[in-house]
Amino acid sequence: MKKTAGVAFLALTTCLAFGQTSPDTPEAHREAARAAAGRDLLGVFNTACPDTSAVPAQRQPAPGRGAGAAQRQDPPRDQWYMEPVKVFDNLYYVGTKIHGAWAVTTSDGIIIVDALYNYAAEPEITEGLKKLGLDPAQIKYVVITHAHGDHDGGAKYLQDAFSPHLLMSAADWDLAERDTRNPKPRRDLVATDGQKLTLGDTTITLYITPGHTLGTLSLLVPVKDGGQPHLAAEWGGTAISTSTPVEQLRSYIRSAARFRDIAVGSRADVIITNHTAFDGALTKLASEQSRKPGQPNPYVVGNDTVKRYLTVAEECGKAVLGTVAGAAH
Repeated sequence: MKKTAGVAFLALTTCLAFGQTSPDTPEAHREAARAAAGRDLLGVFNTACPDTSAVPAQRQPAPGRGAGAAQRQDPPRDQWYMEPVKVFDNLYYVGTKIHGAWAVTTSDGIIIVDALYNYAAEPEITEGLKKLGLDPAQIKYVVITHAHGDHDGGAKYLQDAFSPHLLMSAADWDLAERDTRNPKPRRDLVATDGQKLTLGDTTITLYITPGHTLGTLSLLVPVKDGGQPHLAAEWGGTAISTSTPVEQLRSYIRSAARFRDIAVGSRADVIITNHTAFDGALTKLASEQSRKPGQPNPYVVGNDTVKRYLTVAEECGKAVLGTVAGAAH
């Protein structure tokens, strides 16, 4: 399956290399995204290439970020709760069935990536770490990929419970402070583009990749599987639509292309995400739980697949932007 997808993507890139460019139309970009996705990356394709047949006449920002927004009702536990999973020697999944959160263990403590909704933070992150034999009191940093409630809603709880440093981009700190639906974390560290966050023997790298929000963070995380080194890439904000502001769509396209070049150049061969639908995480996590010694890690997908994943995001961004631009004329 991966081989077929790779062949399709190779054919696409070969045409581009020899000047056989596709027309600059939404349909052409959508098909380029579909070719890059193959059959194994349909999750990110379906998220970043939404149905654009109906473009809203009046484009509005997403609800829930301004004054007067209604309080969100917490869903029943059985709809979202998931047991934690060890994925690499130093990387653990502590998210829900829907929203991803990760624990990176180091020689000097734990880095958490994303804090989930507030209702899920304690059962998934705190109790999840305990089930894995890890001490949540060792959480030293919490990195928030972007300031939406499903990723930063539990940040204040983690601050209050364990006093870690919390990192977001400046733009997303501002976004979090405008949120009226989720607990507001105390403003702490401001992440910068290309920042190296070192804790003990581990350094993760943060990149500001605006698009999904104005200050979305994407990450490179070194991991090991049975002592063998790998590099995980996380594209921090994926979903876009015809209601996404035009300038954000343009930023999304630039960010996807830039982060693809960074991840590919760094030889990233693992994809992790903050929504399980983006990369078929539920299937991979189930495979990881039943994996026997010597069997391949389902999260090690290869550098070419990392490249295809971010190409899907870039081409989908161009498809959505083209649809919006066409509707404006």
